Amino acid sequence: MKTKILPILLVFMTLYSCKKDPVTAPSNTALQQHNSAISPDSIVNPAPDTTDLPVYPSTARSCNFLPIYGDTIIYPQPTAGGDDVLTPVNDPGAGHYFAWPAGMVIDRNTGVINLTQSQTGLKYAIGFVKTGTTDTCLTYLTIGGASYVDSAYVVSGGGIKALPYFNGNPFQTSNCVGSGQGSGCSFDVTGSAAALNVVVSNSSGEIDLQNTLLGGSGQTGVFGATPFNGQTVTVPIYYQIRMGSNNALQHIDVQLMYFNSKADMNMALLSTLSTRSMNLYGGGLISTSAMPRPPLIILVRKN
Repeated sequence: MKTKILPILLVFMTLYSCKKDPVTAPSNTALQQHNSAISPDSIVNPAPDTTDLPVYPSTARSCNFLPIYGDTIIYPQPTAGGDDVLTPVNDPGAGHYFAWPAGMVIDRNTGVINLTQSQTGLKYAIGFVKTGTTDTCLTYLTIGGASYVDSAYVVSGGGIKALPYFNGNPFQTSNCVGSGQGSGCSFDVTGSAAALNVVVSNSSGEIDLQNTLLGGSGQTGVFGATPFNGQTVTVPIYYQIRMGSNNALQHIDVQLMYFNSKADMNMALLSTLSTRSMNLYGGGLISTSAMPRPPLIILVRKN
């Protein structure tokens, strides 16, 4: 398989290719906090937004009254009905909770996280401001799931695919195969991507970019017969992962964008891609000021 990413993004991927942070399995303590007696209706924010998200603290503080969620990575779980919610295992006292980047649905007063409604496959910083203080104390939590690196691909060479990564770690690309796991993933389980002529491997989540662009078997590609520069299509992909999430149904939107050649792309767009990639491969948050979803995959027809 040949994957041809634009050179500016390859630079950042090369710089950070030696940093491989291990991802641990969820502890029993963490799993016991799922599906608590708290009703999903108690979640304050029905959808993630940035309308009242404070500025990300320039310096991190670790406090003895930080909320604890049982592990550094939490996996959404299947539920018999309603949403899967997660409560802190300790009581840090009264205060207010925030999360960066936007995408985590967290109750600002109780710290309860709605895992079903949150964007999964992301690393978050959770801030807590204890009542009577002005300091923001930070802890980090990853919600397990799949995502795709914000990237641009030249598809003229053939065999070009966008691979998913897992649990906020761009170096973890093998959740679906391996010893003790087997074929543990199912992607596009609702057929929503296929309905848009987007070719997604059901077993691995790989997006076949060339066939997605060009189409096949009498069908046009995702952008239609006459795509134009800057054209975008948002693709919903529903998936299940056995490892960690026990086949809980999860969802990610992926934004596909078309350009005829590299010369047609503007530097502002490339800058956005490279910044997100640099943050991701550096082990940090993809963004601290904006919603990093949906991931952006740019299909460039030719050099």
